[in-house]
Amino acid sequence: MADYHFVYKDVEGASTQWDDIQRKLGNLPPKPPAFKPPPFEPAADHDSAPKDKTWIDQKNEEELEELEDDLDDDRFLEEYRKKRLAEMREAANIRKYGSVVLISGSDFVREVSQAAPEVWVVVILYKEGFPECRLLLQCLEELASRYPATKFVKIISTDCIPNYPDRNLPTLLVYNNGAVKANYVGLNSFGRRCTPEGVAFVLCQSDPVLNDGQSGSNPSREAVIQGVRQKFIEKVVTEHEDDNDDGSSSD
Repeated sequence: MADYHFVYKDVEGASTQWDDIQRKLGNLPPKPPAFKPPPFEPAADHDSAPKDKTWIDQKNEEELEELEDDLDDDRFLEEYRKKRLAEMREAANIRKYGSVVLISGSDFVREVSQAAPEVWVVVILYKEGFPECRLLLQCLEELASRYPATKFVKIISTDCIPNYPDRNLPTLLVYNNGAVKANYVGLNSFGRRCTPEGVAFVLCQSDPVLNDGQSGSNPSREAVIQGVRQKFIEKVVTEHEDDNDDGSSSD
């Protein structure tokens, strides 16, 4: 005859009266809480999210392209989708530089004369050991970081023009569409105090040379100068606040 063994198991979390009495007397540990599953939360349905400008702004270029046939019933969103797609493509096409790059004589045609027609190129002819060259280079480095869509390059003067006289250093050349648009010989071209703001004003007197990459690929001269003026005001205010802090701390 088979020997059957049964194990009886009560409902999880159940307790007998005896166990309850023993727990009150401290002879048994507290009864563990009954298992409670977390509440059911359905997965987020992205298709049910409200379709508005914010929804469009969260899409990348590839996702916007995929929506081309999905917004035919909403003319406003379709127009906004096209606008955002155009902005993304324009931003991607704007070249980013951001520093003053050293080039050699053999690089000049490729890097300067053959630069893309929409790119302005600022070239400094310099030599090591000249304080005036060092000062202007510091200004250009700051401008290059502020206006990364403008190309800044530096070249040893005699590598660019054989026997170029040192008395003309530093010299700044401005190129666009393969042609020289302006040239500035000597540090005096930028006023008594050579500052990034002063150099920026001089560069933009006749053409929108400086481009920060945020105002489109062809910003107006007036817009560029307004931006330069704003940067100058911010710098003056910051320096004034720093001077006041130094004065108060010395007191």
